[in-house]
Amino acid sequence: MERGRGYRGRGTGGRGGYRGGGRGRGRDGGGGGHQPPYHTVSEQGGVYWNPTSTQGGPNQGTGQGLTRGGYTGGSGGSGGRGTWVPRPQLERPPYSHVMESAGRGHSGGGPWRRPWGLGAAPPARPQLHEPALPSRPVQPVPDSASLEHLASTSSPPENRNRYVPIMRPDKGGGVAVATVRLDVNHFRVNFNPERVIRHYDVDVRPQESPRHGRPVKLSKMLLPMIRKKLFTDNDSELPLTMTAYDGEKNIFSAVRLPEGQFEVELSEGEDMKSRKFIVSLKLVNELKLRKLKDYLTTGNISIPRDILQGMDVVMKENPVMRMIYTGRSFHPAESCPEDDLGRGIIASRGIQHSLKPTCQGLALCLDYSVLALHKKMPVIEFLVEHFPGFNVNAFGRYRRMVENVLRKLEVNVTHRRTKQKYAIVGLTSYRTRDITFPDANAPERRIRLVDYFLEKYNKNITHLDIPCLDLSKQNRINYVPMEFCVLAEGQVFPKENLDRHAALLLKDISLARPQERRSKICCMVRSEDGPCGGNIIQNFGIEVNTEMTSVIGRVIGPPVLKLAAPTTGKLMKITVDKDKCQWNLVGKAVVEGKAIERWAVIDFSVADKFRLNYGSFISKLRARCTSLGMRMEEPLLHETTGMQTFLNDNVLHQLLEKVTSQAHKLGRGSLQFLLCVMSRKHDGYKYLKWISETKIGVVTQCCLSGEANKGKDQYLANLALKINAKLGGSNVELNDRLPHFQGEDHVMFVGADVNHPGSHNKTSPSIAAVVATVNWPEANRYAARVRPQDHRKEQILQFGEMCVELVESYERVNKVKPEKIVLFRDGVSEGQFDMVLNEELVGLKSAFQKMEYFPTITLIVAQKRHQTRFFPQRDRGPTGNISPGTVVDTDIVHRFEFDFYLCSHYGSLGTSKPTHYHVLWDEHGFSSDRLQKLIYDMCFTFARCTKPVSLVPPVYYADLVAYRGRLYHQAMMERHSPISTLSSSSSLASLSLSSAASFDGSFRLHADLENIMFFV
Repeated sequence: MERGRGYRGRGTGGRGGYRGGGRGRGRDGGGGGHQPPYHTVSEQGGVYWNPTSTQGGPNQGTGQGLTRGGYTGGSGGSGGRGTWVPRPQLERPPYSHVMESAGRGHSGGGPWRRPWGLGAAPPARPQLHEPALPSRPVQPVPDSASLEHLASTSSPPENRNRYVPIMRPDKGGGVAVATVRLDVNHFRVNFNPERVIRHYDVDVRPQESPRHGRPVKLSKMLLPMIRKKLFTDNDSELPLTMTAYDGEKNIFSAVRLPEGQFEVELSEGEDMKSRKFIVSLKLVNELKLRKLKDYLTTGNISIPRDILQGMDVVMKENPVMRMIYTGRSFHPAESCPEDDLGRGIIASRGIQHSLKPTCQGLALCLDYSVLALHKKMPVIEFLVEHFPGFNVNAFGRYRRMVENVLRKLEVNVTHRRTKQKYAIVGLTSYRTRDITFPDANAPERRIRLVDYFLEKYNKNITHLDIPCLDLSKQNRINYVPMEFCVLAEGQVFPKENLDRHAALLLKDISLARPQERRSKICCMVRSEDGPCGGNIIQNFGIEVNTEMTSVIGRVIGPPVLKLAAPTTGKLMKITVDKDKCQWNLVGKAVVEGKAIERWAVIDFSVADKFRLNYGSFISKLRARCTSLGMRMEEPLLHETTGMQTFLNDNVLHQLLEKVTSQAHKLGRGSLQFLLCVMSRKHDGYKYLKWISETKIGVVTQCCLSGEANKGKDQYLANLALKINAKLGGSNVELNDRLPHFQGEDHVMFVGADVNHPGSHNKTSPSIAAVVATVNWPEANRYAARVRPQDHRKEQILQFGEMCVELVESYERVNKVKPEKIVLFRDGVSEGQFDMVLNEELVGLKSAFQKMEYFPTITLIVAQKRHQTRFFPQRDRGPTGNISPGTVVDTDIVHRFEFDFYLCSHYGSLGTSKPTHYHVLWDEHGFSSDRLQKLIYDMCFTFARCTKPVSLVPPVYYADLVAYRGRLYHQAMMERHSPISTLSSSSSLASLSLSSAASFDGSFRLHADLENIMFFV
């Protein structure tokens, strides 16, 4: 065991550490010095705590065994003595908050427990690092996605035996080739710790009895109107500017409000009948800001998420009242003419912000945000602008397209004065002139809709031969002529549906250069419309410093790489470019190039204008592959067809079967890969990948005929890199081994991610993907597993099973299981850390235990969906961005936990976004410097490019595999149907299933592809 600094213990029992049981003598280094003062490590009973023991104070005691981070605790220490050696370290929580699990002389209850009654501990592991003691509170925290549950309790309940994120092992890293002063878009938030924010539960219901006994669900637009009317009518008791509303069930107030029921009378329009509502207010919690202050300064309590959520609602109150709130961002009501994307779509420049507890205290993180939104405009005008050549007199030709683009959008109506919004269900089956409905006073009599609008609203309908919009809701028929409907403001237009020109324009607007972005952020934080505008936050005792936080960043040096000489194949060292950290392949070859002897070509472009120049392209591709060390023979087979083949999965399946079968006979062996040339991007791509990767078991590489005909050297090189990686070759390697792992033990790196369906899709399964390295020490070849699971379920339900399969793959390649595992998890927020630790990690350990396998594990979350940006104060490069290798682990990071920001890539467009890495669990004793260097070095091993990537490769690959699984699902849902680029996602979603069970078999990769990088 590697000894830590300063903690030793002797006893008569076996090493208690975290596996319990056994007899013997030994020493425990105490996990590299992670424990707070006055811990001792008993070799019979594990770690125990007894600062007031009559047996000798902090240096000796007889406590009960405690689990270390949820691991198995052994029996109580038998007279064990420990020596405490003080050392400088960060302020940390007292041990009273560390998770406890009393051992009773038997195996504890952790997931790695030994069978009951066995005395022997698992086999000794000479280089095992003890896991760091959890040094944060153990109570579970509320789910940040909802506030409703906060009504039931003012503090999290006590719950023992749960993993918590580990503490930072040091004061941050110190290794650097340069330091740089940066401005960060974090703004210091000051608050009065003596203030109390009162949290009220709000219940709103119509006064009239619900029809058919069903409760009426009020619209999200109506609820704020009711709240505003209530407070303005009762300003003396209910001061509007002293409260903040989340738009649903929660009001936060700076003063005490009267509780009880209130009657509100509200008309949704000037000519609409008033409705009465009953609003109930109930005090459910008092959020004392002193508790947040204590957490920020001492960390003696668990993170008070209820307070942070309440303050977040307060910070959003002013922009909610003044701007359009869309998703997580705020946008102005008016847009700039230069931001018009055409076809009735605009690019809206807005803001998004959040509160973060950091080393400097509470901070407001505010960033620039751009979304594509529908214009607020009459529906018919939108259709004319959106569909080129649209003619209302030939509506029948456009009906399907119109219905697809309008469904689920919200409109305001103009034939009567009301602010109410209505969701479009679809189009009526009949033309406007033919629609009738029963007279409410005489049901046997039918009224023409045209006559009704004339008599009721004095409105003549112009467009009689087109359908109406169906705005029906809750069995109430509501047909409204299109000419009286206006698209409501603030509705997002899916960016994947933008045409090429609009997509490029949106990208250009979104990718603001650093100084432009910095200027916009500074304007937004000072704006009257922003979170600091008005007097609302001041009424809660909150102030925001509108100057950006200044921090010192460190630049880590890039690694030395290995490539090969093109003629001899001899390995040679490569030093990357100083500024961009890139390298080129001119006069160089890949480290291990696979000989390509059995391959075939399917040319889908033969009937198109941009058909492939077959002979020229194949000649150039073979020459480029050979120059890179990949000897490439002539293709065994060249099959031609048209793009229409993609329209039917059965025809495509037959073609792929035919080509692979013929090539197998000609080549006397399985096809290594199949090159598929397409004239353009096509939805049938998903069929191709699903059939080839789950049914047939052949690697495919797609390319566009237009790019292939150009035959540029860089394009051919990139194609060759992808092919070599898919065939099991090695493109580039680190010259030196990855830092920290220098012994004989094998190490496996794992990446995990979940791909969720779009927000409009309510039924499709989520897709979980896990990838893992299968070679060591190169650690640049991966195997993958992909599974469907329940709709929008973030927890990877089969995580343990998938990881066991990947460990078995590693063992088949290396004849040994990895002794150490470093796991990277993508796509989770801070509120989901508890799930990752206590569901996924525990499940993983349980799965390993069943196979009598006990590797050490480090668990790291990689986050890209954050708003933190860095701006160099001086010495800016050509793009104004920070240099690759810039790391920040002070001031803006967590005060106690182990996290840091690392920008590993060169930002050529827009403003570089660093990745936020948060270490939740560590059994390898990483220091900040070693872990940061390891992750940065790994970013140079991404297979398909010659530069470091922005995200550590295991996570990057997991994201690719999860997206590939999404394509599998879409292919299964759309199969047997002609593909239409106009088909709506919502209609496809209606065909789907909420349970993933029926899809699981169709997601299984073919056995021939399970252990290769088919996904790059």
